[in-house]
Amino acid sequence: MTYELHYWPGLQGRGEFVRLALEDAGADYVDVARGPEDAGGGEAALVERMERRQPTPPFAPPFLVDGDLVIAQTANILLHLGPWLALTPIDHGGRLWVNQMQLTIADLVAEAHDTHHPIDVGAWYDEQKEAAAARAKAFREQRIPKYLGWFETILERHGGQWLVPSQITYADLSLFQAVEGLRYAFPRAMARLEDRLPKVGALAARVAQRPRIADYLLSPRRIPFNEDGVFRRYPELDG
Repeated sequence: MTYELHYWPGLQGRGEFVRLALEDAGADYVDVARGPEDAGGGEAALVERMERRQPTPPFAPPFLVDGDLVIAQTANILLHLGPWLALTPIDHGGRLWVNQMQLTIADLVAEAHDTHHPIDVGAWYDEQKEAAAARAKAFREQRIPKYLGWFETILERHGGQWLVPSQITYADLSLFQAVEGLRYAFPRAMARLEDRLPKVGALAARVAQRPRIADYLLSPRRIPFNEDGVFRRYPELDG
């Protein structure tokens, strides 16, 4: 069965974490909103599809359609897909641990977004630049090291190549995406930090070298980072 991924066209955003899992597994999926408008693509059709998913409509993209199931929230989608894509342990405790790491990555992503929209998500960045500068400074100096340091510690303690020693999981793919996003948005801050995170950096490199991921990253299916997404490069926020 073909999975249907529904996310804003033109953005990596939170949908990218789902795309990476589907791509790594070689799953059959359609990125619906990126199709032509006369075939149901585009933002207007995406909003209409959300509204008609009653009685349990998604709050926002991304959402995944898998047969009769409509699943929203990135971590929730990956919790569902993990067993089917062989990207999570088979035991209940292992699945919860991978989900816990994914939720932590979701917190990191939310904080990265708030560096450029610290006051009002609906307002322009230029309307909140002073607050953004203060938020970004704290994020660079305190929050990025805390988040990525936690993942570094996990890898140090068990000595494996992946966050779960026995296998790659969707949390590894998502950590790769978070690292790549931070490198894009905060290149100077990350350059100063990465010597302290050799295992996280090595994990990100291993993910990028996986055959299906490597092919995906070079393909037109991989949307470039841009200043409409979660990770945005504003040099003045990079310290």
